[in-house]
Amino acid sequence: MKALTLAMLLSLTVVKPAQPVRRPSGHLEQHSKTGSWYFAASGHAVYCYGPVMTLPQANGDLQKVATFCRDGKTVVPLKD
Repeated sequence: MKALTLAMLLSLTVVKPAQPVRRPSGHLEQHSKTGSWYFAASGHAVYCYGPVMTLPQANGDLQKVATFCRDGKTVVPLKD
């Protein structure tokens, strides 16, 4: 009888709870899907999702930058 009970217990499948769906946490997901096109200092057009900011440079000048751009760059210097 014990052997039969043990065999039945071992034959049962253990049901594991379903894992929650994991989503990658990229910086682009934190921003809205709408953005704007900007003219980068490199001469190229860039599409960015974040706000335009003014950052200080090493020589004391201020530089306008676009943030969170489509090409994966966090900060892109803009042409004045």
